[in-house]
Amino acid sequence: MTTTEKAAVHPPHLYPPYTSSLRRAPHELLLPLPAALRDHGGPVFGAGRLRPDDHDCTRNARVNGEPLGERIVVRGRVLDSAGRPIRGALVETWQANAAGRYVHRHDRHDAPLDPNFTGTARLLTDERGEYELVSIRPGAYPWGNHPNAWRPAHIHFSLFGRDFSERLVSQMYFPGDPLLAYDPIYQGIPDEKGRARLVSRLDLELTRPGWALGYRFDIVLGGERSTPFEEPHGD
Repeated sequence: MTTTEKAAVHPPHLYPPYTSSLRRAPHELLLPLPAALRDHGGPVFGAGRLRPDDHDCTRNARVNGEPLGERIVVRGRVLDSAGRPIRGALVETWQANAAGRYVHRHDRHDAPLDPNFTGTARLLTDERGEYELVSIRPGAYPWGNHPNAWRPAHIHFSLFGRDFSERLVSQMYFPGDPLLAYDPIYQGIPDEKGRARLVSRLDLELTRPGWALGYRFDIVLGGERSTPFEEPHGD
């Protein structure tokens, strides 16, 4: 990708409406590394490291009942910059529960925790580069970025592809969420088409009748159609 293409896809390191970026953004010019020093080797993950229900947040933390909230199924393909499927990529997700609260000691949102839900999942893509996540639709929650700030419903995605050039941390949003227009993390992506790549689409073919709505969310690692990188933050 050229510098212009990267700027159009990914959010800038410094985006004043996203206030914590003022403390995290580099204040000096970055030093490019010589190409010879780049390591294109990558991590290798095996299916034996995962439990059968690690992909299913409605089951993997169940203690004494079903987790509360609207069940969802998220399915998509992980592709490289040329549109080819990436097999065996590790996908990790984390999210708030239906009330908008994370299982995290620093989450002070005045909302209930769910004893049967941690909001975390791990899975590997199959031979077609496909993954499937079963979960609960997360709730919106307040955060301290600016007065009356609320984050739209979202799921965090972390991906490890075949090498370190196929590393991505991003977020998936839901279609039609009115909070997207007010969210500086989402709006920090300069290109409207780039922002649209972070919004899943409702897919009735994935919907399980009477049980869960289905959403499609494809992820592209690299190239001009790359899924935008999420700037690190503590929400």
